[in-house]
Amino acid sequence: MAETGGVREVKSAGRTVELLELLAARGDRPARLRELAEELGVPRSSMYALLQTLIDRGWVRTDATGSLYGIGIRALLTGTSYLDSDPRVRAARPYLDEASEALGETIHLARLDGPDVVYLATRESHEYLRTFSRVGRRLPAHAGALGKALLADRDPARLPLPEGELEQLTGNTHTDRAALAADLAAVHARGYAIDREEGVAGIAGFGFALRCDSPATDAISASVPLARLTAAHERRIVAVMQEIRAKIEAIVPHAQGPTAPDWR
Repeated sequence: MAETGGVREVKSAGRTVELLELLAARGDRPARLRELAEELGVPRSSMYALLQTLIDRGWVRTDATGSLYGIGIRALLTGTSYLDSDPRVRAARPYLDEASEALGETIHLARLDGPDVVYLATRESHEYLRTFSRVGRRLPAHAGALGKALLADRDPARLPLPEGELEQLTGNTHTDRAALAADLAAVHARGYAIDREEGVAGIAGFGFALRCDSPATDAISASVPLARLTAAHERRIVAVMQEIRAKIEAIVPHAQGPTAPDWR
């Protein structure tokens, strides 16, 4: 049995979390009992009992036939509570609005979680639809401006990257670690990250780490279609986002308060 901080992991709790994470990762692809049991390596009878318990409590939902399973509404309520209770997200929201109004582009706030970034807030552009940039979505940190801004703030020898090949999202995504390292060095020197179709085809991103921690854990970005990204507009995006970053960095210590927990 695995140990965490000297305490043995509770096997049933670990299995429950693994199941919920698996269902959440499947998105709109519901799973069958056999798939879940095989994926987690547990007997079908044990998986069925766990599913029924979670269905009763609203963490898992099932269809009318009782043969398909998906994440339940309680997961949404818990996720919303996380955002509502986070002082940094609250502090950043009005400045994300300000950036969106000034630039007319899609603005994001994200947090590094292992090898990924997780979107915490998004202000959508009125110029185009970005239905895939929803809050709670995870993207590989190496594949976009938000993640590269945060990776560049870290020791190059200890980057939280996955083992093996780096996932390729577009033809421009860094999959070569040496090329990624060179890009991150440029990001560190420049002070912000640039992503030209590395995460999404046709989209450029500009990411700025929030220097409230060392290394930074959160970042903001602006995304714009390459089709209307001129040199002048790029300069304005950088100027506005640098100003927005400074405003958020200035307000975060006051938003958190002197007795706020030091979350890890």
